[in-house]
Amino acid sequence: MTNIAVNQRSPEVEAMAVHWPIIDALMGGTAAMRRAAEAYLPQQPREDDEDYRYRLKTATLFPAFSRTVGVMAGKPFSKQVTLSEDTPPRIVELSENVDGEGRSLHVFAADLMAEAVSAGFGGILVDFTRTEGQARTVAEERAMGARPYWVHIKHGQILGWRTHKVAGIVQLAQLRIAESAEVPDGEFGSKIVNRVRVLEPGIWKLYEDGTAGYRLIEEGTTTLKVIPFVPIYGKRLGFMRGHPPLLDLAHQNVKHWQDQSDQDDSARFARKRLLVFIGLDDNNSLTASSSQAILLPQNGDAKVIQGSAESVTVGRTELEALEAQMIQTGAELLVSQPGQRTATEASNDAEANKSELQRIVETFEDSLDQALQFTADWLGLPDGGSASLFKDFAAGSLSEATAQLLATMQGQGIITKATVIREQQRRGILSPDIEPEQELEAVAEEGPPLGSMGGEGGGE
Repeated sequence: MTNIAVNQRSPEVEAMAVHWPIIDALMGGTAAMRRAAEAYLPQQPREDDEDYRYRLKTATLFPAFSRTVGVMAGKPFSKQVTLSEDTPPRIVELSENVDGEGRSLHVFAADLMAEAVSAGFGGILVDFTRTEGQARTVAEERAMGARPYWVHIKHGQILGWRTHKVAGIVQLAQLRIAESAEVPDGEFGSKIVNRVRVLEPGIWKLYEDGTAGYRLIEEGTTTLKVIPFVPIYGKRLGFMRGHPPLLDLAHQNVKHWQDQSDQDDSARFARKRLLVFIGLDDNNSLTASSSQAILLPQNGDAKVIQGSAESVTVGRTELEALEAQMIQTGAELLVSQPGQRTATEASNDAEANKSELQRIVETFEDSLDQALQFTADWLGLPDGGSASLFKDFAAGSLSEATAQLLATMQGQGIITKATVIREQQRRGILSPDIEPEQELEAVAEEGPPLGSMGGEGGGE
């Protein structure tokens, strides 16, 4: 029998958490990658500590992973999230401030989607304002502002769970969530303490870390007979089990981080010149400058040694090839893939051939619907309605998906128009004879596209 502490991850979480450090570091950018140090930028053989610290301090991340997550997670939210017509008016009202902190359902869901696309796992806790001893009726709760609200539970907060079956359906029997809270410290200061919230159907407990370990500091009951938590997934592997859909891209990005550091190191030494004297002994005193000559002994010599520019060029070419691979890996989420076809889908290719991102969005919609139902349960309403996200973004081929991703990244200012042209040439979409800079100059000379300069008579 495994004895797990209240703040300890379960084996199921540990199995998923293997991938989270690389995801978190890449999402944290250059600063986070530098803090990770040798985890993702190993010290080279015979490299002394001072040289390694310099190389680490000057390393910069090409944020392909985080940018691709942003692009992919943003696609379903290029149009407003819509609620079904049968959504109760009270829930529609709450959706304008779904978390009680000012975020609308659209904004809150967009943040959740980024969690699904990056880490592949997270969740929504639908909680309710505490009213114990303060309100006895729904009217009193409304008067004091009590209401259901959604809490974004991040992947790293989920410590473990137990399940049971209710009417043949798997449900949570227990859930442990890591939290932190700011508490007073002395007369004027404050400090952060670690806590663990344990949820069971109709029951909650709160544990806090102290000098003697975690101890129970608070507990209570709820009116719900279920745990109002909804998991979200990237690639869904099973109930409460998710996988990062862009994990391969993450590993490619780490390789780019390492190769870019090697490239910077090569370029730095290739630019330096080392003056070498041959045939001199320790008694010789030398001064070298543009206005002085050096007297060398018989058979002596002086040479300049410099790194090879060819190695720098080769390194740059390899980096560009890796960047192209990363763009392609990210774009694969948009490519339609044949799935299992039902009798209904057999006559609807658009339904049967979905991209991986579309499948993620459909699962995500199911999670939002369940969260809406928990909201209705808190309010004593029979039905919470449903949410719909934009899903018409699949591409028919990898080339089309790559072009779509490149255009989006350029529109967001992530890459230049010249880079888009070069990447399209690399994929054979544009002629290799096109000179990007010349093409952009020609476009500028043509002026705005027809129809974009206003109506007749110069009207707006």
